[in-house]
Amino acid sequence: MSITTELPGGTYHLGDLEVTRVGYGAMQLAGPHVFGPPADRDAAVAVLREVVALGINHIDTSDFYGPHVTNEILREALAPYPDDLRIVTKVGAFRDEQGGWPTALEPHQLRQAVDDNLQRLGLDTLDVVNLRMPGGADTMTPQPQEPIEERFGTLAELQRQGKIRHLGLSTVNAEQVAAAQAIAPVVCVQNPYNLARRHDDALVASLAEQGIAYVPYFPLGGFSPLQSSELDAVAERLGASRMAVALAWLLQRSPNILLIPGTSSVDHLRENVAGAALSLPDDAVAELDAIGA
Repeated sequence: MSITTELPGGTYHLGDLEVTRVGYGAMQLAGPHVFGPPADRDAAVAVLREVVALGINHIDTSDFYGPHVTNEILREALAPYPDDLRIVTKVGAFRDEQGGWPTALEPHQLRQAVDDNLQRLGLDTLDVVNLRMPGGADTMTPQPQEPIEERFGTLAELQRQGKIRHLGLSTVNAEQVAAAQAIAPVVCVQNPYNLARRHDDALVASLAEQGIAYVPYFPLGGFSPLQSSELDAVAERLGASRMAVALAWLLQRSPNILLIPGTSSVDHLRENVAGAALSLPDDAVAELDAIGA
């Protein structure tokens, strides 16, 4: 597989790794509520193979999706992996028997999580590992009081051992990013961000200046889909879906933003890629910018 610049937005670098700005998030390949196996495993395999066929080389996953489900399907669908496929995973939580998401941030838990990702993906080195920090009552709002140094330091040690190539962060604020950078380079930050949730505008700009990728999760609102009359109006005027408009806005928002929308449908995957290619006129961008103001 070769990286194609025909995908919307072209490419960006995670450290020395070139990735397509339009990526794919594998979370929805697991069962309902990201727990257990999918209803149609063959369909999940087909989606991943279509991801590669479309030229996308950035896949986001975690061993706690399922748990273990998405990584096992990834290996089944794509191993031996294309040379330039980049798999980004995250650690910092696990799944309990009730499907909850307890934190797993002790050094031994982080080391085990990295080993679990390596084993189930069938890799010797993970391209990028994001440290997922706790996110408050809504699971998404960064908690400034959460210490990051020991936790990130554990991953930096594993990086020195050759188990991880690059390090990233998830659900963090600017101060936590700076604290982590004092320990080891950070190549990406993965936080909740979309048309309506704009808390990270300043962080997006700061990271862009440093050449660090910003990867919004829940780009379409996640479990609470975006509801906006302004978004609906722009979509109708442009003859596009609201999903396409929301993704295109993110891609045009800043050159360091990478998209990882997820889906368990080949058709929906193609729609996401086509939607991101939508070119938004200036008046539409201004109208959309006002949603989160």
